[in-house]
Amino acid sequence: MQPGIPSDLDTARRRARRGGGSGASPWAHVALAPMALTAVVAYLGAALWTLRVSLSSSRSLPKWDFVGLAQYARLLSNDRWLLSLENLALYSVLFVLACLAIGFLLAVLIDRQVAGEGVLRAVFLYPYAMSFIATGLVWQWLLNPQLGMQSAVRSWGVSGFRFDWIVDPDRAIYTIVIATVWQASGFVMVVLLAGLRRVDPELWSAARLDGIPTWRVYASIILPLLGYSFATAFVALLAAAVKLYDAVVAMTQGGPGIASEVPAKFIMDHLFGRANIALASAGSTVMLLTVVALLAPVLYARDRARRVHS
Repeated sequence: MQPGIPSDLDTARRRARRGGGSGASPWAHVALAPMALTAVVAYLGAALWTLRVSLSSSRSLPKWDFVGLAQYARLLSNDRWLLSLENLALYSVLFVLACLAIGFLLAVLIDRQVAGEGVLRAVFLYPYAMSFIATGLVWQWLLNPQLGMQSAVRSWGVSGFRFDWIVDPDRAIYTIVIATVWQASGFVMVVLLAGLRRVDPELWSAARLDGIPTWRVYASIILPLLGYSFATAFVALLAAAVKLYDAVVAMTQGGPGIASEVPAKFIMDHLFGRANIALASAGSTVMLLTVVALLAPVLYARDRARRVHS
């Protein structure tokens, strides 16, 4: 390179400081425009339309009258809605905690460089790729007292064995927890395994030299380092819990009676089955606000942790 003649690197640096580029930036904004338009119209527009309908007396078709918060008052006095909220709260706690615990154990197992790691990853992740409408029917059969596990175990001579939770009003919701934890734990495993693979191997070497027990390393060092991964998995699991619908429809139809009713099924039933779109819209709005209130602090903490580590 001759003195006084700028190199390509110097030119690129000056263009970057001036905000210039290769000319692709305007086209990038154009390419992102459809996505932005979809987000504004399809998501924000639909949410605002739902809110407006919830303030009307709409039944089968939308009306543009205004009844204030009457639909919300009806919703909060509806025993079926209140039961669905109780079921959702119980389900969410059990589902999220069980998935995080099992997913972490599976990730630790695979991270120990066991034989057949690729096969195990595929086996554990496979349920998450399947539709629960299909697998839910299998779980319904497995949990059926007359056809499934209870019948099989009794046929082996254990006549006193009883596992009829799916037809027990007090325990039906737990069968949905079992089935959905089976489906989602593999997803958590993948997220946490990615976090484990980013841990510096020298930490393990130093721990072994100091004679620190393995469980202490995980508790004191590894788990804090996986905070961002746990937050990511938590957000995805909580969103899935709030949207719970297909597993309930496939396994119990909300029964016995309404024992395993959840908000999404309540909303869909009133939207299509009972022709009460105003009440269904009120339920949807309540759930949206609940999700925002729960996830906003988690997302903020996750993004803050990401900025700190980066």
